[in-house]
Amino acid sequence: MDTSTLKPAEVALYFLKQGVAKHRDRYESVFLKAVLAGVMLSFGGLLSEVISGGSPALTLSNPGIVKILGGFVFPVGLVMIVLQGLELLTSNMMVFPMAVLKGAIPWWSLPLNWLIVFFGNLTGSLFFAAVLVHYSGIISVEPYETYVKTFALHKASDPQWHQIFLRGIGCNWLVCIAVWQAAGARDTISKIYAIWLPIWLFVACSFDHVVANMFSVPLGIMFGADLTVAEYIRKSLIASLLGNIIGALFVGLPATYFYLWDYDAGGLRGAEAGEVERREQSSDNTEEKIR
Repeated sequence: MDTSTLKPAEVALYFLKQGVAKHRDRYESVFLKAVLAGVMLSFGGLLSEVISGGSPALTLSNPGIVKILGGFVFPVGLVMIVLQGLELLTSNMMVFPMAVLKGAIPWWSLPLNWLIVFFGNLTGSLFFAAVLVHYSGIISVEPYETYVKTFALHKASDPQWHQIFLRGIGCNWLVCIAVWQAAGARDTISKIYAIWLPIWLFVACSFDHVVANMFSVPLGIMFGADLTVAEYIRKSLIASLLGNIIGALFVGLPATYFYLWDYDAGGLRGAEAGEVERREQSSDNTEEKIR
């Protein structure tokens, strides 16, 4: 009987096949998908800053509510990324180690993909921050200007290095759970809901996402925050990047151990593998009938 949710073993196999597909994709295609992903995530980051920065009185009286509201709108960025099939560094931090560990792709594919996607996400985030936000002037008024600068300092200057690193772990643990749950859902509404809750949680709790910070911290620097690019890279970008890698492994490694222990790199094995193939064939047949 058809179900609305894939089993965990089926999701694990899905991500292995995703790793293979990403490995085989053209490099320029991966880069452009990563650029678009940086833009999409920045849309969510901007909306979150509009809500939080535009509520100074509520922030003074009830800062917890403002965090909840800002976190609630941010997930729209990851929803657009997942539904469009774009390349986000933090989810690839889960997918590629799984595929490498099971021999589905060569080891060198991991650093190569991460490098391409990192600079693609950075390019999209900086483009959005500079062109569509700073130069457009859409939030170049108070209280937004002050909030943008303060938020950048709160992310990259105020915390200690180890605090940003630990926040990065918590962040990508939740992001990879969101991506995992979305892969298990088979309809659009379920995918959106599966993504929304973990991302809402990580933003409201102020964990650190390396790609989200590629928008918010440089935007603060553009608006005149007392922060240098070198300090941002040394303290925020590197710390959150390393923390995000650990957070992704906390999802990918247990999944590999639990569900892929008997995986054969030469081909899918087991009942779950056959079920994945049957689902994909059924989906392909449906698309053929539609066409």
